[in-house]
Formats: sequence, C-alpha cells, structure tokens
Amino acid sequence: MVGDWMKFMKKSVLTVLVFMLLLPFSDFTQAANQRHFSVSAQAAILMEQSSGRVLYAKQEHEPLRIASITKIMTAILAIESGQLDEIVTVSERAFGTEGSSIFLRLNEKIKLEDLVYGLMLRSGNDAAVAIAEHVGGSLEGFVLLMNQKAEELGMSNTMFQNPHGLDDHEDHYSSVYDMALLTQYAMQNEDFQTISKTKSHRVDEGGDIRVWKNKNRMLTEFYPHSTGGKTGYTKRAKRTLVSTATKEEMDLIVVTINAPSDWHDHMNLFEWGFSEYDIETILPAGQVEGITDGFYENHIISKTEITYPLTVNEKENLKRELTLIKPPEKKEHENFEAPSPIGKVEFYLQEELIQKTPLYYDGPEKSEKKGFWSKWFHFFIHTLGVKNVD
Repeated sequence: MVGDWMKFMKKSVLTVLVFMLLLPFSDFTQAANQRHFSVSAQAAILMEQSSGRVLYAKQEHEPLRIASITKIMTAILAIESGQLDEIVTVSERAFGTEGSSIFLRLNEKIKLEDLVYGLMLRSGNDAAVAIAEHVGGSLEGFVLLMNQKAEELGMSNTMFQNPHGLDDHEDHYSSVYDMALLTQYAMQNEDFQTISKTKSHRVDEGGDIRVWKNKNRMLTEFYPHSTGGKTGYTKRAKRTLVSTATKEEMDLIVVTINAPSDWHDHMNLFEWGFSEYDIETILPAGQVEGITDGFYENHIISKTEITYPLTVNEKENLKRELTLIKPPEKKEHENFEAPSPIGKVEFYLQEELIQKTPLYYDGPEKSEKKGFWSKWFHFFIHTLGVKNVD
C-alpha cells in the first residue's frame, strides 16, 4: 500500500510540474521578459525617441546631480548658435578649469566645432567653459541660455549652474526624464547626431595635431546598435550615462544616474525595449479607413502618418476614436464647404490618450453653383483680402 501511494504521489507531482510548465508558458515568458534583469541605477529611464513614450522608468522625476551629461545641453546650444566655424580664443578661466580636460592652452585659438567634439568625446571641462564664454558672452550668460532652453523643453526638474556638471553648486541638477527629453530634442539635430556617434576626431591646428577618442564604451566597444550618448562622473553624482541606440527602425534613449553598473543597465534596457516593442503605423497618411458615414466615406484624410511603439498585446487592444463635424443635410451636399480640419482621430491604450491628429475633408469638387449666403461670404472675404491658411 505504501509503495502504491508513493508511486501515485510521484505521478501527481510530475503531472503538476508538467501542467505548470506547459499551460501558463506564455505568462511565464512574459514575466521573465519583465524581470530577467535588474537596474543598478538610483534613477533610470528608457524612452522611445520619436513618440517620447516612456517604456521603463525608475525615480524618473527625482532631481539629482548629473555630472557631465550636462554637456549635452552645452553641445546643442553651441550647435544651434550657428557659430561652429568661428574661432575661439581660450581664456584664463577656461584654461584653469579643473577635472577632465582636452588640455587647451591659454590664449590658444581653436574652432568652436572642434571644442564641441572635445566636449562630447573627451568630456573636456575646459572646452565647456570656452564654449560657454564664446556663445553666451560669459559663462554666466551661457547658463541663462541653458536654463531658458530647459524651460522651453519642459525640463521641470532641472537647474543648470555651469556648462560642465562639476559639483561647484548645490543647485545644479536634473532628472532622468528631463535628460531624456533633452536628448530626444538634441537627436533631431544632424550635427549633434554626427558628433555624438563619432568614435574618434582629429584636430590639426597649425601643425598641432590632437586625436580624441570617444570615452563612451557603449559606442566604441559594448553595443553594436549604439548611436552615441554622453558619459559622466563626479564623486557626488557618481556614474551618470546617456546613450542612444537604433535597431530595426526603432530609436531608443536610456538615461541612468548613480548607476554602479551603467553599461549593463543600458544594454539590458535596450535589449528589453527592442524585444518587447515594435514601431507600429497606427494611422497611415492619406485616406482614413473604416468610416461608414455615407457622406464622409472615402473622403476623410490624414496629412500625417502616426507611428507608436507597441507590444503585441497593446496592438490588439488599441482603441481609436474618430470625431467629425455633423455632415450636411442631403440638400446641402452640393454647396458643402468643409472646415479645415473637419475633425480628429484619437488613439487610446487602457483609457489613456496616446496620440491624436486632425483630419481633413477631401471630397469631390463642388459645383460652381452656390447659395446666396455662400456667395455673400466669399465676396466679403475677397473684399477684406483674407486668406484661408491651413
């Protein structure tokens, strides 16, 4: 009896184990995909670049010291100044800047563009001050520009006090979310993209040759899909890192602050993002499908294509809400003059609005015959010289 009972228990346990392995396999896999790595950073974010969708976040709005990832703001302001071809004279203040350096000489003359390369590749604090003084008129004037740009971009948990990120002020800080916003903005600039992804830059100033190799090992060693970024470290901020990557037409941004294992954090977050999400076209440009109203059918268009990063499950549960003005009565069809836009389409995930765009009427050409009020309106507009601007 005891032997039979033991055989029964073994079979039962085996059956339970097989049941656990086979039936909930998809749920188990999903959980594994979500938890197969940990993030060492105090704060971290993974953002899809085109939409700005946050795919992963950890203390994303916490204001923290950011060290040299500050220099992303310094670089984009220098690029946008339109002065990259100008020659900068290195001041005593720039020459004497402490910390990481490209070893500028006092009164040396160097192209602003080369300074930006030295700033981004070698994290030169001396380059940061030289840039700030040239572009902003003074270091203090440049800091004002930095904070103005931060406000424009919606960086609500950010305050800049210097162009390099050294711990010389108590109130120099940002959040990983704000730095992702800044990086998203900067990556729209082709010059910034080029500089950020450069592995080595050669400077030849009057026979004085310098070669700067990029410190960003995500780009130079570790991650083949890396498209650039910026490293940072101070004793108080610890290791900070911004990096960008592209794979199969998806562009991702990762920002970490105080991350003992930042290279691994970034690679893990990138790989998770690329495996879990795809860029889906949720609304093609052109004719909008699925409109059943007899008057509007085949006559409503979107002027823009909308794409969005979605998981397979999200794609299946995406909801679309389309709003159009009430169509005219049948007797008014011939004289109908559509407003521009004529409506909108909105997309929702779990009741959250994720994207929207205006819609336009593209119906058959109207008859030349117009009603009295329509003729009067067009005469009035023509008399005033008012144009319809779309």
